[in-house]
Amino acid sequence: MQAPPVKDGPRINDEIRVPKVLLIDQNGEKQGVMPVSSALEAAEEAGLDLVEIVPNADPPVVKILDYGKYKFQEQKKKNEARKRQKVVEIKEIKLRPQIDVHDYEVKAKAMHRFFEEGDKVKVTMRFRGREMAHPELGMRLLQQVKADFDSVAKVEHEPKMEGRQMVMVLAPK
Repeated sequence: MQAPPVKDGPRINDEIRVPKVLLIDQNGEKQGVMPVSSALEAAEEAGLDLVEIVPNADPPVVKILDYGKYKFQEQKKKNEARKRQKVVEIKEIKLRPQIDVHDYEVKAKAMHRFFEEGDKVKVTMRFRGREMAHPELGMRLLQQVKADFDSVAKVEHEPKMEGRQMVMVLAPK
């Protein structure tokens, strides 16, 4: 036999199955601890629903309110929280050991913009052909990147070789 479906959200009216509850009326005033039956009667008199606000309390806290309006307000709060949330992205900057000064400055400018937006930056040093014989050149350049961005970013992952490339991750301070 399968379990009954689990309802998301608070229990309302006849779904509240505890002997005593702490009732808060529609005006937000505490009415005290009482049996569920009298709390339900009070909600019916007001023409509203009895909604379980704090189910884990002893006794559970219930409030007399319009359940449809309550659900709408909760949904609005969730949407607002989602709007304010910032997803941290990882942006990638690809360099070569023999990068020119101006090219490096252009990449550095882009990295500054990424840090201002609150994103992490993955700096990838690509080695081709004979450049593999001199990984210290790449390491030196990554150390320079680290020093240049010391004031705005911290190193999350130190430079390390992964096949034909060296990778370092920086995060904004």
